[in-house]
Amino acid sequence: MSDAFFKRVFGDSQPTHLGTGWVSGVASVFFGMLGVGGVLVLLFPSVLTLPEARALYPVHIMRVIIQAAIAAALVLGAISAILRQRRVLGLTGAGLGLIAVLLGGASTPLPEEVGSKIGVGLDWFLLDLLVMTLVFVPVERLWPLHPDQGTFRPEWTTDSFYFVSTHLPAQLITFVMLLPATYVSKWLAIPALMETVGSLPLWVQLPMAIVVADLSQYATHLAFHKVPFLWRFHSIHHSIKTMDWIAGSRSHFVDILITRGLILIPMTLLGFSQSAMAGYLIFVSFHATFCHTDFRPRARWLEPYFVTGRYHHWHHAAHPEAVDVNFAIHLPFIDRLFGTYHLPKDAWPDQYGLVGHSVPAGFFAQFIAPFKRKKAAVTA
Repeated sequence: MSDAFFKRVFGDSQPTHLGTGWVSGVASVFFGMLGVGGVLVLLFPSVLTLPEARALYPVHIMRVIIQAAIAAALVLGAISAILRQRRVLGLTGAGLGLIAVLLGGASTPLPEEVGSKIGVGLDWFLLDLLVMTLVFVPVERLWPLHPDQGTFRPEWTTDSFYFVSTHLPAQLITFVMLLPATYVSKWLAIPALMETVGSLPLWVQLPMAIVVADLSQYATHLAFHKVPFLWRFHSIHHSIKTMDWIAGSRSHFVDILITRGLILIPMTLLGFSQSAMAGYLIFVSFHATFCHTDFRPRARWLEPYFVTGRYHHWHHAAHPEAVDVNFAIHLPFIDRLFGTYHLPKDAWPDQYGLVGHSVPAGFFAQFIAPFKRKKAAVTA
């Protein structure tokens, strides 16, 4: 799967601005995929859903969302097919909507009992994809930093594959990243400390969790830049040459599991409640995604105190003066404290990516590359 493949299958020489059927066609395919996925979740909940999330879903609302996605796929697909000379995009979206209807649609009955303790996590993936797309795509299209960039910029298929592969197996990733914290807590846990922190109000725990997580993230992030073996994996993330919301998903599995696993150790030892942990995970998911967006507006008054898009863009800059800077994910004071703060006044980077070397193109080549490379490289 590649940019060229999708361009060959769905592309044409017609304009893509609003009113040409391109936007409605793309939206039709998007909602069609969501509709088919939603119906499959209803058909096979014991296999496709996360066990810990099943009891939390308002099923009637989920059905409404699935039905709306199917209807949008059919209507928008028809509009696109009418407006465009080459109708493959609209017909594909409408076809996916029709498949969802034939599978049973949003009224597909659920089994009376679902007792499995293992699930793929398609439900979480679809919700995550829906929310992230509806929030960040309009933001980037309405207020872009680079107006000519577009949603389907070079290597968008590679980063889409990363999004799928790192968000779909949610249960497996969660299990692996919790292992270090679970093991360490057996030996280093201080019950009195954990009870004290865990009993604090959520509005106190959540800011504390952000500070603790960012200090841990800073140390881990710095190690991934300074230790040659770890840099092999982290350089994959820094190989992105175009910043947008989905580019932030480009991270090697080893990078993700080690970073998240190490961040959870101090948070577990301090005894933050499940609500605080969940709140932080939701917060970091949105904040980390936002910091990679192609979004121009900025709150100047906030930049000295909180990591913004411009701040993190400089971490990804392919500028010699920006090598190994801005490691903090949330709080710039940490970079100031350790001398790694870099934020030129009112300036954005001219280019992004690696300085001094490159990584191969494509998801699978990038997955294998860190295990094959032997020499350390200059970081960016």
